[in-house]
Amino acid sequence: MAAATRPPDGPRVRPAKETASRPARGPAPVNDALVLFGVTGDLAHKMIFPALYAMVKRGALDVPVVGVAFPQWSLERLHRRITDSIERAGGVDDRRAFQHLLSLFRYVSGDYNAPATYAAIRQALGSARRPAHYLAIPPALFETAIRGLGAAGLAAHARVIVEKPFGRDLASARALNRAAHAVFPEDAIFRIDHFLGKEAIMNLLYFRFANSFLEPIWNRNYVASVQITMAEAFGVQGRGAFYETAGCLRDVIQNHLFQIVALLAMEPPSARDFGAVHNEKAKVLRAMRPLRAGDLRRGQYAGYRRESEVAANSDVETYCALRLFIDSWRWAGVPWYLRSGKYLPETATEVLVQLHAPPQGLFGDAAPGRARANYLRFRISPDSAIALAARVKSAGKDFVGEQRELYLSEAQPGEEAPYERLLTAAMNGDGALFTREDAVEAAWAVVNPVLHHPPRVRPYARHTWGPKHAGAILARGESWHNPGPDRAGA
Repeated sequence: MAAATRPPDGPRVRPAKETASRPARGPAPVNDALVLFGVTGDLAHKMIFPALYAMVKRGALDVPVVGVAFPQWSLERLHRRITDSIERAGGVDDRRAFQHLLSLFRYVSGDYNAPATYAAIRQALGSARRPAHYLAIPPALFETAIRGLGAAGLAAHARVIVEKPFGRDLASARALNRAAHAVFPEDAIFRIDHFLGKEAIMNLLYFRFANSFLEPIWNRNYVASVQITMAEAFGVQGRGAFYETAGCLRDVIQNHLFQIVALLAMEPPSARDFGAVHNEKAKVLRAMRPLRAGDLRRGQYAGYRRESEVAANSDVETYCALRLFIDSWRWAGVPWYLRSGKYLPETATEVLVQLHAPPQGLFGDAAPGRARANYLRFRISPDSAIALAARVKSAGKDFVGEQRELYLSEAQPGEEAPYERLLTAAMNGDGALFTREDAVEAAWAVVNPVLHHPPRVRPYARHTWGPKHAGAILARGESWHNPGPDRAGA
């Protein structure tokens, strides 16, 4: 492979690593069983069981589900765990579907390192020959489970669904990709990021390329900056041990927010298939300039070090803000500001695409520096909306006005939850909403320079917008857009 090079004062040049769109081969075979590793864990309880129940209700799941975990549970105890999950998620509203879901489950207890565990899985699968193996387990066990599946002959005609994080840095991501490819082909590996299953995230792609009015202004000539904020009004919620191994940069920004950047910054795909979309997203990630310490601000909420299973002198960030540049023709020189944090004032995710001010200050109240220029706002959660801000004249003879939003609410009742959509897609062989090997490695390459020697964390008070020094990465005249309770015309 040719070495990546970078001119002394210019953007880096990387060799293209583009994967061709999958040729038309007819519909992919549907999996005839689901093997759920980590069935007794929190992820299964909070997210996966409700998703499986929803799939059964709409007829998308009618195959054996083999739960695998270390505890010596009976099937009856697993049924109680599933029942508790469904009750907490809203309750049983279809008794027949619920009973059918329970009837699909089988349980295998065993050590993921033991060949006997995989022999028991094979026996529990019965006549199923095309299972999907879902690894809802700690990342340290991914390679162990994948090797075990391969050694037991359970990978043939199968798929593997891997939870995030896919690696801890560039080296570990590459090692995990090698381990996965030793057992499964790339089109049988589904790297799950539940953010990609959100309706609002899918709408970013649709909105960009289904409308012609955006294209003339969707570039460095008209876009001054882009801000993406993912705020959470709560703390680590008992997940201190996990957060000590991850931190905000790894947990949220390198995957979730980078995926939003890729959708917003990508060029039009050559065709309407997921291979072409993945190619363009990967190009964006490869064009991202590797981070430097000055591009990054880290914070830690007051009291984090007193959380359960958190080190007394922890330097792990619960807040992260960064400045990102994409070295492409379309986006050269445009700063992308990303931030996320826990114990912020709101729980919301928003994108603000800030446009340049008009070139001449014809009206004083709209002159550059007097008021925020026009912008496009994407509300991703907790509700979904798109807003375009424009100035309108106030009544009277004076040429003064105010900025108002043209607001479109995108909330749709009955839409699929992310895990329901992603599990259905994976079992149908549809990789559109999953991340690809080259994209995963390209994203890690961007953050890798600051992962192991980052700037120190700064404390911030709970329910504030993070440490004050985070504003230093913004350009002069810029300020953070703080999402609040959404309303039309805000």
